[in-house]
Amino acid sequence: MPALNALRTGAVLAAVGVALGAFGAHALKAQLTPEALSTFETGVRYQMYAALALLILGTQPAQTRAPWPLLAGAVIFSGSLYLLTLTGVKILGAVTPIGGVLMIAGFVLAALDARK
Repeated sequence: MPALNALRTGAVLAAVGVALGAFGAHALKAQLTPEALSTFETGVRYQMYAALALLILGTQPAQTRAPWPLLAGAVIFSGSLYLLTLTGVKILGAVTPIGGVLMIAGFVLAALDARK
């Protein structure tokens, strides 16, 4: 992913993260159990971690490998937590670690590419 696209993608991911955080804090607070709300907030938190990482990586032209796994990881990790919370389908929790592994891979690739 070119640096400019990583920057744009990070900005959009952050904006969506803020919107989802506000949605969770206001619209879902009365609808969900404290445990479910905590799960939703975990999705928002990790989405924001990935967004901030993409914003930083977008300023570094040598960082071409890390953005894709970070983005895919955020979508899978956070998306599965959002769906789990909103639908109650527990099997979605089995998908969440795949997103986590992708995010970890993205951060490892960022470290490796920073050595160049």
